[in-house]
Amino acid sequence: MSERARWRLRFTGEVQHVGFRFTAYYLARELYLTGWVDNRPDGSVELEAQGSPAMLRKFLLRLKAQPHIRIRGTELQELPLKPHERHFEVRGY
Repeated sequence: MSERARWRLRFTGEVQHVGFRFTAYYLARELYLTGWVDNRPDGSVELEAQGSPAMLRKFLLRLKAQPHIRIRGTELQELPLKPHERHFEVRGY
C-alpha cells in the first residue's frame, strides 16, 4: 500500500469570490485527492485533502500559482487519514 497523508489547509488573502473552491476541486480530482473545501465566515478558505504526499505538495504549489487567487497566508496541519473517503467535494454552496 502506498504512503498517504491528510492535510488541513487554511488560506487567507483574496481567496473568496475568485473561484478558489472550484479551482481546488478540479485540481484535487486531477491529482486523485479526496477531501473537501469550504469558505469560512472570516473570509478565509479551509480545506482537507488526502492522498500521496507528493500529490498534496503538487496540489498546494498549483493552488498558490493560480493568477486569480492571491494567497497571503497558509496554515497547514497534518490529520489522521479517513480511509473510507472516496471523493473531493465543494461545501457551502
